[in-house]
Amino acid sequence: MKRQTISDMNTRDVRAFIAVVDTGSIVQAATLLHLTQPGVTRRVQSLETLLGVALLDRQSKPLRPTAAGREIYQKGRDLLHAEADLLALARADTEPTGELRLGMPPYLAERALAAPIDQLRSRYPGLTLRIHAAWSLGLVEQVEQGLLDAAAVLLSENSPPPQGMTTRAFDRQPIRIVAAPSLGLRGRVTLKDLSAFPWVLSQNGCGMRSTLRRAMEERGLPCNVGIEAFGSDLQLSLVARGAGVGMVTPDMLATSPYRKQVKVLALTDFHLEMIAWLVHRALPPRLEAPVALLLEQLNALTAQRPRVR
Repeated sequence: MKRQTISDMNTRDVRAFIAVVDTGSIVQAATLLHLTQPGVTRRVQSLETLLGVALLDRQSKPLRPTAAGREIYQKGRDLLHAEADLLALARADTEPTGELRLGMPPYLAERALAAPIDQLRSRYPGLTLRIHAAWSLGLVEQVEQGLLDAAAVLLSENSPPPQGMTTRAFDRQPIRIVAAPSLGLRGRVTLKDLSAFPWVLSQNGCGMRSTLRRAMEERGLPCNVGIEAFGSDLQLSLVARGAGVGMVTPDMLATSPYRKQVKVLALTDFHLEMIAWLVHRALPPRLEAPVALLLEQLNALTAQRPRVR
């Protein structure tokens, strides 16, 4: 006969034993579990056979656990709680708990994160949010590798998210090229005109910077990055002081205190639009509703934003 091992344990047997200890009676445990009395007895005996110890003092009235039974009782309760938690992870109709790991690039984290996060915290108080800020291409890789559950990313219109992922576009903005009037640039310029000036850009990894560099290299033009700076307001303050030419989205420009100190240039041979996407792979059911709420909030923010010419 095959020897039983711990891996053969049936949680229904554990549940029956715990019900007997809680009620002090086979009869009451059977009523609680909607089983027959012999059915409860068989389950307790099966657990005792598997563990090799007596779990109940059958001479006591009401029934009480033995010394070994008291330890098994507590461990059994822990086991049933863990089983309930495990099953909850796979159900969409339970209150989301655990972690939601979100990625955001600096541009979106700076302008679009506060309201969606407030809504998530209010709607799902049992959910812990882990926000990771990085450039979009790196965030996409982390979603693919399972290191993030979802990410809001900003990608060039010519570089859509990888296939095999669930993607939802929630914003689209043209990129504006700006410079200080002191640089003496005309209103209409070409990339060749701009190649004579340094650029004020974000660090390597920024999608806008990568697209600009690629466009200039294709034309055999140098892309001289004079200053790397984090944050649109810092970049625009440097551009306003004549440190170089910069790139900015219309909504960032519209809310910047430096908007009146810079000049928007019209490029005749370069046009760039960036698309904001929410990307994720297959989600566990417990995270489907929170991620849907995040997308809803991002769409709402986009709809509320004034359109800037």
